[in-house]
Amino acid sequence: MAELGNAIVQSDRFHQVLLLVGKLNYTWTNTESLLIYLIAGLAGVDKATAIVIFLTLNTTRARVDLVERLAKLPKCPKPVRDDILAVLARMNAQAKLRNKYNHCIYSFDEKGDPSHTQLMRIFDSKDEIKYGKIEALDEDEMANVEKSIGDVAAVNREIWRIIRKNEFPAT
Repeated sequence: MAELGNAIVQSDRFHQVLLLVGKLNYTWTNTESLLIYLIAGLAGVDKATAIVIFLTLNTTRARVDLVERLAKLPKCPKPVRDDILAVLARMNAQAKLRNKYNHCIYSFDEKGDPSHTQLMRIFDSKDEIKYGKIEALDEDEMANVEKSIGDVAAVNREIWRIIRKNEFPAT
């Protein structure tokens, strides 16, 4: 592992990784915030009330669960339910990669370039624990991050389509 210092700060590869992870987080956060409008429309409340509900739930999982449950209520028309559940499934499919990069540490090679991620998570089995799954941070992985950014942006557009189509409060 490289020493933290100028080698990392000046590494183009490290800057590329940070830029991609930053784009992924920005795209994700922007898209997650659209759940506010789904909450407003499905719960029949104004935007301010939906914001309070959204911010009170402090995890993505809780927010998605709420929207899924609201969509499954009998009062929600089946086409709206189907649209929302489908877009949330697409969003959830991207959550794993996003969570990986928000909850990992990076290993660096001798040039100061990031070479691996190490998950900061414990996996319990019946008689042992494992921790810190290590995965390569290579060009294929960076392509996965770029693809995920595009996929989350597509989810964003689909949520906006649902909001407009159903005239959910968005102002």
